[in-house]
Amino acid sequence: MPVPFDNAIAPPGTRSFRDAGGIPADRWRADQHGETLVPTHCCFCGVQCGMYLRVDRAGKVFGVEPRNHDINRMRLCPKGINAYQQVNHPDRLTAPLLRHSRDAPFREVSWDEALDFTAAEIHRIQGAHGKDAFGFLGGASLFTEKTYLVGKFARVALGTRHVDYNGRLCMVSAAGANKLAFGIDRAGNPFSDILLTDCLLLAGANVGECFPVLTQYVWGARDRGASLIVVDPRETAVARTADVHVALKPGTDAAFFNAVLNVIVDEGLTDEAYLAAHTTGWPEVRAQAAEFPPGRAAEICGVPVEQIVQVARIFGTADNAMAWHARGIEHHSQGVENCLSVINLCVATGNLGRPGAGYGTLTGQGNGQGGREHGQKSDLLPGGRSINDEEHRRQICEIWGIDPVELPRAGTSMMEMVWQMQRAEIRGLIGVCNNPFVSLPNYRVVKDGYDALEFHAQFDFFLSETAANAHVVFPVTTWAEDEGVMANAEARVVKHNKAQEPPEGVRTDTWVMCRLAERLGAGDKFPYRGSRDVFDELRIASAGTVNDYYGITYERLEETGGIVWPCPATDHPGTPRLFEDGRTHHADGLIHLQAVGWHPPADPYDDDHPMSLTTGRTVAHFLSGNQTRRLGALVEQTPRPWVEVHPAHGFRSGDPVRVVTRRGSEVFPALVTEAIRPDTVFIPYHWPVPTAANALTVDALDPRSKIPEYKVCACRIERAERVDDVPEPPTAPGHRAYPEVQAARTDPLPPSAPQGRGTGERS
Repeated sequence: MPVPFDNAIAPPGTRSFRDAGGIPADRWRADQHGETLVPTHCCFCGVQCGMYLRVDRAGKVFGVEPRNHDINRMRLCPKGINAYQQVNHPDRLTAPLLRHSRDAPFREVSWDEALDFTAAEIHRIQGAHGKDAFGFLGGASLFTEKTYLVGKFARVALGTRHVDYNGRLCMVSAAGANKLAFGIDRAGNPFSDILLTDCLLLAGANVGECFPVLTQYVWGARDRGASLIVVDPRETAVARTADVHVALKPGTDAAFFNAVLNVIVDEGLTDEAYLAAHTTGWPEVRAQAAEFPPGRAAEICGVPVEQIVQVARIFGTADNAMAWHARGIEHHSQGVENCLSVINLCVATGNLGRPGAGYGTLTGQGNGQGGREHGQKSDLLPGGRSINDEEHRRQICEIWGIDPVELPRAGTSMMEMVWQMQRAEIRGLIGVCNNPFVSLPNYRVVKDGYDALEFHAQFDFFLSETAANAHVVFPVTTWAEDEGVMANAEARVVKHNKAQEPPEGVRTDTWVMCRLAERLGAGDKFPYRGSRDVFDELRIASAGTVNDYYGITYERLEETGGIVWPCPATDHPGTPRLFEDGRTHHADGLIHLQAVGWHPPADPYDDDHPMSLTTGRTVAHFLSGNQTRRLGALVEQTPRPWVEVHPAHGFRSGDPVRVVTRRGSEVFPALVTEAIRPDTVFIPYHWPVPTAANALTVDALDPRSKIPEYKVCACRIERAERVDDVPEPPTAPGHRAYPEVQAARTDPLPPSAPQGRGTGERS
């Protein structure tokens, strides 16, 4: 259904941009003779931009073109433009790797040898120590079909309760808050609603670098006259353009949003009729907000009292206001509470369920939304069912053809599984589409846990730092060599199409799991020939749930350009905007508001560690960097990590700066900029030791979501002699990382363009 359009308030030429209908997956033929354009979507972030992969007459991907999909309207970011280079990259793994000891070198082996050895090790470990001695870790960049298989394989073929995924490091705080407040885990509004808002609040979301194509929606709202509020310790590119940039101290978000709500209540800007009709818990939320007057919050957050009042008045007086947030407020030991504090602000002002009014979360991984919906999360079954609910268990066991007594109970989170590895409670592990040696906090603990494993197998298409520590590595397909679906940050399910055959020796993740299941005696439960078979079962498994995919088919996705769940029937249009009828997915239909307080971060400040270290992404790289640190243009744009420091500390850009936390220290080149608080430093986290931000971060977890507190830990900075070297990415035996790409990483200086207004030029 088209977004309402008003020529009186919209600039000329915006009708096509603001059209909300999907662009079908068509135009498979190109203008150039012998070339084919395969419509698909980017493999990286949760925006899921549409693109065409260019395929030559030999059937090989060799380029990319932006697609006029309504998500991105012909726009791609630097990562999207370069993503195709992964497919036929010289660093690709093309044969299984095996070794019996980590002291031995890898050798290339046949698929049968690798699969047989893996199955034998699973039997050995589980025979001696029980089913739960083996674990499985999945990933949120997998197609949804494969995430479904991860959960089913772990619980049916392995029979273990220990399964989780790297989305635990991404959106689970938002998921927990959404479920508590609304009974459903997804954004309430489509991206197109941003264009209709009068006030846009971005909290902990570096849109310009992490979701570059999404900035078109921000500028579209601004063109209509919308106010922009950015809450972030750093003055990011989008923050520089905001009406208000709140540069609060890391780890103080809940105090800030409670104070904003305090002012809104005091100035009579709440929507009392809406609150009375649609919520529970408002008296408790209001009482909690009263404990955070602007003066108290200003002292906690390190921001002016006047700024808190200004934000409250702008947001509270807007006819339609929206809030979107990302990891900046979620990566905390009170990440769920931070998200709830933003929800409270939206609901208290009646901003929910309307065009231009609502709430959403920006997903970091391509399938960050879909990756947690269908069973690879430790406490969930397909369709978002609870693994501890007896009726939910019965329903899934009937579909899977097993007795409910065979289905394990809930397992533990990704970081908790690492601690269990250290204690020898988990002795064997399979990992798919993850790289914990770079992405998990407190690297030394992670390395100790993985080293303690008796057996470890990893699926990947490049040899990641984690895979390089394994006993078996299975070479699997890239996103362009298989088909499947992902759900973007709007909960829009989109179709990725296969563009080329995989290299000889490479298999799909689905094929590998099915062959392992056969060797474990569960082959009859895994009869799938490919993604379509899995998706057909997934649709049935999700039918009637909150996360209903039943009405979504591959054919409909090709025709429409994407469908937003829930979609219960094949003639249902999908549900782009939630709560339009004022009802949530709780049994009583009400919003269950939650009162939240504030507590300091888990890693305390002291005289030795008086500053805050915060981490995040940069525009040229993605997550653990296993993919992007091999792509030439991206490595040249950002060859190494740096530390952003304020000029008050007396450094010049390029000076070696040692960052010290209670976990250790590393030396980075300084990027001197006024775009960061004087009491805070920032390091991007895409690189491994000895230049790994996550060798320094703390492994404290939110007690509900179990997300690590990446965004704040106590640190100090010191002058050093030289910066730490960036290592080459790991490669298979007999190979060396593609030299034309890796030459740039020896650059000892930070990026030539400061990531904000700065005083540091390269010299």
